Amino acid sequence: MNGKPTKAFVLVSIAMLIAGVSAFCIGLLNAQMALNEKGYYFAILIFGLFSFVSLQKTVRDKLEGSFISKPYIIMCWVASATSIALLTIGLINAELLLSEKGFYAMAYLLSGFAAITVQKNVRDSIAVSENIESQELEKPEEVNEELLTN
Repeated sequence: MNGKPTKAFVLVSIAMLIAGVSAFCIGLLNAQMALNEKGYYFAILIFGLFSFVSLQKTVRDKLEGSFISKPYIIMCWVASATSIALLTIGLINAELLLSEKGFYAMAYLLSGFAAITVQKNVRDSIAVSENIESQELEKPEEVNEELLTN
């Protein structure tokens, strides 16, 4: 374990998640498209964020030796790939300027990367806290054993 992430890294990650999601949503609010199109892009954003975080957690759990079922791993990969494919297909077929398409793609990627980073930071912070607590719980037992042997 590398340790707890710095407060600056945690805050920047949260700020980038807020910036990416806000930019994407403000872009949707200002877009000249039908409400059902706006809903499509918003649903892809939410679906993508969830699938990216789930995939990151699954990969990390597997690397740490936790049992993860093969169907769940496949489902996480398929969901992440599908969310990216749906956004790509939607933007290719959208009647938007190329700059607008690029804006949505970049805001989506920023949001996805930031969501993964925020989840990783939360998990690292919890893991470090649990490790510290378990070490503190072990210390009194060690002290008691030393007292009994003396």
